[in-house]
Formats: sequence, C-alpha cells, structure tokens
Amino acid sequence: MALPSTTYEPRQPASGVLHQVVRDHFETFRAQAADLRDGEGLPGFVEREFHKFLRCGAFGAGFARFRCAGCGFDRLVPFSCKSRALCPSCGGRRMTERAAHLVDHVFPRVPVRQWVLSLPHRLRYRLAWDHVLCRAVVGCAMRAILGFLRRRARDAGVRDGRGGAVTIVQRFGSALNTNIHFHALVLDGVFSDDGDGLRFHSCPGLDALDVADVLATFDAYLRPVLARHGAETTEDVAERLDPGSDEAPVWAGLAAAAVQGRVALGPRAGARVRRLGQPVAAATGPPIVGPYQARDRGFDLHAGVCVPAEDRDRLERIARYTLRPPVAQERLQWTDEGQVRLKLRHPWSDGTTHLLFDPVELLERLAALTPRPRIHLMLYHGVLAPRAAWRARVAQFEAATDNPAPGADEKAKEPADAAGCRHGSNYLWAELMRRSLGLDVLACPRCGGRLTLIALIDDPAVVGRVLQHLGLSTEVPKARPARAPPVPLLDGAPATDAAHEFYVDDPA
Repeated sequence: MALPSTTYEPRQPASGVLHQVVRDHFETFRAQAADLRDGEGLPGFVEREFHKFLRCGAFGAGFARFRCAGCGFDRLVPFSCKSRALCPSCGGRRMTERAAHLVDHVFPRVPVRQWVLSLPHRLRYRLAWDHVLCRAVVGCAMRAILGFLRRRARDAGVRDGRGGAVTIVQRFGSALNTNIHFHALVLDGVFSDDGDGLRFHSCPGLDALDVADVLATFDAYLRPVLARHGAETTEDVAERLDPGSDEAPVWAGLAAAAVQGRVALGPRAGARVRRLGQPVAAATGPPIVGPYQARDRGFDLHAGVCVPAEDRDRLERIARYTLRPPVAQERLQWTDEGQVRLKLRHPWSDGTTHLLFDPVELLERLAALTPRPRIHLMLYHGVLAPRAAWRARVAQFEAATDNPAPGADEKAKEPADAAGCRHGSNYLWAELMRRSLGLDVLACPRCGGRLTLIALIDDPAVVGRVLQHLGLSTEVPKARPARAPPVPLLDGAPATDAAHEFYVDDPA
C-alpha cells in the first residue's frame, strides 16, 4: 500500500532539471573532458560529487523510518548525499545549520558588519585551486580590517582592543562562474577586559574614506604574499607555478574557462556563454562607488551592511545568504531545444536576465565550482577563532540593553523533543526544517501526534523488501551512457521565449 498524502512530502529529486542533466549527460561530459588532455579526465573528487548527487533522495539508497505512536502512521525519509558543492538540498541544509550555529553559539549580541571583498580575474583562477594562497589572502584582508578597528579603538582611548570575524569563501557568482570572493562577518568594534569582565566598544561612524584606507592597507599586506606565491609574476612563470595546472590539468582548463565566462568543451569551445535579455544603453562615466565602497586594481571592498546587536533574525538571514549553495533548482528550466536556461538572481547592467547552456556546458561550470576535499570555506579570526583565549567569554557576552531581541528568551527555552532537539552546536533535520521553513515535519498528518525515529535502513535486501511492500521504486539512479551532444544553437538563433539573445563581454 502507498503512504497517505500529507502536508509534507519527501522531495522528488529525479524530477528536477539539475538531476536530469547530471543523469543524462554526465558520462558525455566525462568523455569530452578525458579527450581534452590525453585521457587524464576529471579529478576523482569531482566525479564522486556527481555520482553521490544522483543517489541523493532516492529511497533505493536507504532511508530513515519514522512512526507515530498514537495512530501507527509511518513516514520514510530518504538519505541525503551530503554533497559540498553540487546538491541544492544538501547545500541548503548545510547553509541553515551553519547559520544557526553562528547566531546561537558564535556571534555575541553586538553589532556585526558585513565586509565583501571581490578579487580581480587573475586571482580568482589561482585561488580556486590553491587554498594555501586563498587562506593567505583572507589573512591579509582580516589583518587590515581588524587592525583598522583596533586603531579606531585606540583613538577613542581603548587599549588592547580585540576584534573578531568569520569569513566565508564563496567560490561562485550568480552566473555559476568561478568567482572567488570573501564575505566577512566582522564584529563592528572591539572587546576589552577592564578587570570586571569584557566590555564591547562599537566602532564610530564608517565612511568611504575609511573603507579606502582599509583597502590600501590590504593591498600593502597582499603584495609580498603574492610575490612569494608567484601570483604577480610574468605569465609564463605564473603558469609554471600554477598548482591546479600541474595536479589537475582538465579541472584547471574548466576553471579558467569559467572565470572568463567561456565554454571549455564541445563544438562551442572558446565561445562565450549565450545570454538572454533586453539590451540597454551602455553606461557612461566612471563606475558608481557607494558610500561604503572602494575599488583599486580590480579589488572591490564593500562594507555597507551593518546588523544591530538586537536583530538576530537579520544576522541569520545574512549568514544564510553568504553560505548558500551555488544554484537553486527554481532557477533552472529546460527550453524546447534541449538547452538549460539559468535565471540570474538580478539582471545585469547590460540587460541580461538569463544564461543559456548546453547541458554539458552547465556541467562544466558545476565541475569547476567543486572544492577540493578537506579544505575549509568558513574561517574564524580574532576572538572568534577556535583557540582564542576569549572565545568562550565572547560567545556568551550579552550587552545590557533595555530592548532585548524579540523571542530570544523563548528560543532559548524551546522544549526538546525526542527527534528534533539540539545537542550543543548540532541541529537535527527536523529542527532545521522548522527553523528555516516554519514546517513541523514531525507532526503526524493523521492524528496530530509526534513522529519518532524507529529505524535507519541501509541494507539493500531490507530496503528492497520495504519499498516493494509499499509500492515504491527500488531503483537507484545512475548516469546514463555517453552519447553525442545535441546540435548547438547557432549564434543569432531566436530564443525560445520573447527575450532577445545578444553577446557582450562579461561585466567587471
């Protein structure tokens, strides 16, 4: 018998555009990548990410069984793949869990400012593979920002002030291009110990000159670091020092094309990705720089978002934004010609609203965005560093205020149930769903009681018998054999919607 319908239903990943692209075209993409560099092919960790994604959410790969003690209702929840880069569902869970951890266990109740550092194209490619250099660049940025806050505090009479920050390394842009940049959530001030406990000193008014000063300081710190790593040398020397090209040449070619917004494989190799939209008049004059923004030599530093101490909900939303996965399912759509249309989060200045990919071209972008194993994309600094002497004291700090955060006490006193309680900094699946979507997935749809976990089933024989009894598919999706790619659209061919197709250089 089939499970009764409820207000919550397990997702159906096989029906999504991304799953269909990977299932039908991954082997074709892998074969073309192997032909690119004498059969060397994709790195093993990239292939594993794609194969894990195909199994995500499939009942045939195993599931958890929940039951209501009141009425006996059963619910099966398939296992996830826990992918770091490809799966929107697992990326969304990781995003929600880490954002909740930062707000509940890391950031004290003080103002937090978001600093966003964008990098020139020549560095985006290098940092995509060279994580040692990436961490060094992040270190230069944090040294400049935290140093600025300490100087401001000294000018106000605060000696030995200590700041803190959490930096998220984002590897992608809205066009799924390789765009290494940093989102730093920085305590907007410093802590000091006056003998009676910690005290927080807010940073006075920030302006564009301050941001420019921080950027200039960062540039001074960065130059010797780049010189040591060969990132500011001549092109031929830089190529010899490129670890990505030496260790994974196919991946390096994909990443280089993704940085430039070009296609790496197939009949359109070297061409720019197609764009859909309504062209607009080209902007004239110098680029607009906001009141909290500075630019120099391709570097862009923005510090215009500051969250007040009492607004924890907004802080969590910003944390989720910085930790989000590269692509959302609702942004992908098939066209009548078998192409994939990607909707941009915001229209570009040239009028572009969508990008048009051949399925293999989309897989190129996703492969280039896959991070190497065992590297950290969220880094802690200053008093928020894991081994900082003040870490525990800072995390528990709460400034005296007459306007406490709404619902803060209620959240701290939330009852813990058998399957959705919190354990330290770990959040269970049900709690994350309730926190992010406002959906109580452990509520029994039949009697309103509570569902409890009774079994984790991963034995293939047992999985098959349970699914056959319930009339559910036992199939575990696999990539289909390689095939000839579809005929690409010719330049200038009309788009499938009313949009106009045009070709321009990527915006800076």
